[in-house]
Amino acid sequence: MSTSTTESLIESAIAQLEQLPPQQQQQVLDYIEFLAQKYIQPQTPQPRVSGLHRGKVWMSEDFNDPIPSDYWSDTKSR
Repeated sequence: MSTSTTESLIESAIAQLEQLPPQQQQQVLDYIEFLAQKYIQPQTPQPRVSGLHRGKVWMSEDFNDPIPSDYWSDTKSR
């Protein structure tokens, strides 16, 4: 669509919008925002940065050890 056609559409839409009562103007704005969200261009995700949070997380030495069988049968609250 050419620039002049776009400008003409915008001018026409504004002229008609100005003739509507405030409640209908708000409905038009809501619909425009809905369309903007619906047709938003997806952004490419940023690549992960290796080592970005190095030293921020702690994991116990026995993290990968098997869980004791009495853990699963223990009825006491933990």
